[in-house]
Amino acid sequence: MKTGLALLCLPLLCLVVSSFASGNSAPAAEPRPNILFIFCDDLTTQAVSAYQHPLKLLFTPHMDRIAREGMRFDRCLVPNSICGPSRAVILTGKYSHANGFFRNGNRFDGAQQTFPKLLRQTGYQTAIIGKWHLESDPTGFDHWHILPGQGIYYNPPMIRDGERVQHTGYTTDLIADFSIEWLKQRDKDKPFLLMSQHKAPHREWAPALRHVGWNGDRPFPEPATLFDDYSGRGRAEREQDMTLAKTFNDRDAKLVAPPYLNDQQRREWDAYYEPHNEAMRQAKLSGQDLVRWRYQRYMHDYLGTVKAVDEAVGRLLQYLDDEGLAQNTIVVFSSDQGFYLGEHGWFDKRWIYEESLTTPLLVRWPGVAQAGSRCRDLVSILDLPETFLQAAGLPIPPDMQGHSLLPLLQGDTPADWRTSFYYHYYEFPGAHSVRRHYGVVTDRYKLFHFYEPEMNYWTLIDRERDPHELTNVYGDSAYAETRQTLHTELKRLRSELNVPAEDPPESIPPSRSPAKAKPKAKIAQE
Repeated sequence: MKTGLALLCLPLLCLVVSSFASGNSAPAAEPRPNILFIFCDDLTTQAVSAYQHPLKLLFTPHMDRIAREGMRFDRCLVPNSICGPSRAVILTGKYSHANGFFRNGNRFDGAQQTFPKLLRQTGYQTAIIGKWHLESDPTGFDHWHILPGQGIYYNPPMIRDGERVQHTGYTTDLIADFSIEWLKQRDKDKPFLLMSQHKAPHREWAPALRHVGWNGDRPFPEPATLFDDYSGRGRAEREQDMTLAKTFNDRDAKLVAPPYLNDQQRREWDAYYEPHNEAMRQAKLSGQDLVRWRYQRYMHDYLGTVKAVDEAVGRLLQYLDDEGLAQNTIVVFSSDQGFYLGEHGWFDKRWIYEESLTTPLLVRWPGVAQAGSRCRDLVSILDLPETFLQAAGLPIPPDMQGHSLLPLLQGDTPADWRTSFYYHYYEFPGAHSVRRHYGVVTDRYKLFHFYEPEMNYWTLIDRERDPHELTNVYGDSAYAETRQTLHTELKRLRSELNVPAEDPPESIPPSRSPAKAKPKAKIAQE
């Protein structure tokens, strides 16, 4: 399919090359579109009102505007549900084993091919502002202004084109400020790529001061699986460390204030949180009552950080309107992965289970994507680099592993569009103790393998009959044919993607290896 997509690019590419070669004498080609990529960390579809989640947790009018004026993708999947690896996937259009970034703590090889480099080489001006989280310095950008590491929510130090700078204010607001500032100062004779990337709503979910108490203490509805006991699944699901009951700490609960607030910020912070915290202490909660309190605090804080992101989205869209740029700018809004909002009693991500695997994807492309349209095909953040390159009239490198979304945006699903997707999570031993696993995902089923020697079992989930993914039916004889079909498909995908039979050493967190590392995980053949 990539060959066909690349051929679709050739007419536009020829116009672009011709205009470069002939100076101003040739008739002007249709201007190449600008690309505004707005990216979040740990934003989940449950928190974007355009996705119409039944709990109706939050209204996000500006994110919804992108969906209303463009396309909503209902099943956008991530190849490896963890922050740094997803960012490497988007830059390269390659799975973790192909781009070398398996887990948080790896160092991204900036010498490799990335889509910003390819755009820049053909006349785009490029910038990345906000969260980077890839250890090495950005390459392929005319300007970069990034948070070091995970970043913090207030008064962040940042790195601007290699120089460390200190800022005062709320980080989400500052990222929007700096994004608009760059747009104002850019070379207006060139198309642009701007990657405006937020820290929010990453843990520990510190809302802007204007949003503390935003819900007026209205209780949030609870997910059906808040008190999941993990029966029907295996050891990996039971032995994780990401529950509201056991893992949610005082900093998460705001029983301890963030250390980076200045004096004025701390006074405003305490004015809201301390009375609520004291009431909680006096109640002496335990068991399910304590979990319920933590869930309410979690929702107030997580969703409060999303409100600031939504406002930042609105500011960027308004700038495009005010400057007459909206018609020729592709706006893509997404996140590095999904997140648990109390489902299965969890927060965080990492799993092949749905809340973690899927991420929001909203695209507005005037003249291409029909306003208010929806796509139910299996797509991925892996497909974004290919889409951006084709939009710019550039060929898609054959070593990229995704597919351009252009035909889907035009309302036409190619006959050979994917019907299955490969997933692989590596970061164990590591935070939250989610075991290494890989698998295949289809519209209905998931087959996946926890493959470490001491945690070696298969899981088969039937999402049609089990939408909350509570029961492993791998051993059910009624699924024998489905099981074999999925094993065959998983083997095909691993071969097609050149997944190595053994996980490489760089996939193991260095603090846990080699002395404390388990035997090297060899991936069993299906």
